[in-house]
Amino acid sequence: MASKKITITVPEELVEAARELTDNVSGYVAEAFASRIRRELLAEDLRRYEEEHGAFTEEEMAEAFARLHGTATSNQEAA
Repeated sequence: MASKKITITVPEELVEAARELTDNVSGYVAEAFASRIRRELLAEDLRRYEEEHGAFTEEEMAEAFARLHGTATSNQEAA
């Protein structure tokens, strides 16, 4: 993926915290951007799905939670 240099303003405390966690602050920020974009796109997909098919049931939510957290049983995984 091509990179583009930009200038952003970030609270000093966040910059310091990021520097304590990584030597590559640019990469850290890029990963945060990508994560946020994925979450927003997923939220939009879920909103559209619910508009078309109705709200998720408690069973569907429990299965999704189990799959996301690696606690799905073999019966759920086969579904």
